Amino acid sequence: MIVGAQHGDLESITALVSGSHPNVRRFARSLCATPEDAEDAVQEALIILYRKIGMLRATGALASWMFRIVRNECLRRARKIRDSAPLPDAAVRSAEDEVIQRLEAGRVAAAIAELPDDQRRVLIMRDVQGYSGRMAADVLGITTAAMKSRLHRARATVQQALSSTPEVTLGGDDDRNGD
Repeated sequence: MIVGAQHGDLESITALVSGSHPNVRRFARSLCATPEDAEDAVQEALIILYRKIGMLRATGALASWMFRIVRNECLRRARKIRDSAPLPDAAVRSAEDEVIQRLEAGRVAAAIAELPDDQRRVLIMRDVQGYSGRMAADVLGITTAAMKSRLHRARATVQQALSSTPEVTLGGDDDRNGD
């Protein structure tokens, strides 16, 4: 079927697109922040599949190629949202402050990544992307009460994870060597 699609056979291309669509869609929904972003990422992946199927070298690489396209599209959309947010006025920070902030951000990201999908989506939409409660509930297709419950559980879980993991400090202040 892939070889047929690479040679321009319309039936093969149609079969590939319709056969891969549910799996690609499920993957996009688990990765993207909103269902709309997921649908857009899937559409982009299917368009790229249609346009560039002839460039695929190994027929067994189709699935990983499609998932990589979807992942990249979800990341691109998230970056676009993040980059469009206004930057706060901040004083110039030291290199040590920058490193500590990155380490803290890594801890927070790891804690968020451990959340169940439904809680992670709500948390990202409300606390990262700034959606209103009503808007987040509507996008996710749930009630406002359900959205609030998931958000509360997500925040509590992240807070607990952050309080149970040791904070990272940069050297110099401890007296392990007895100096």
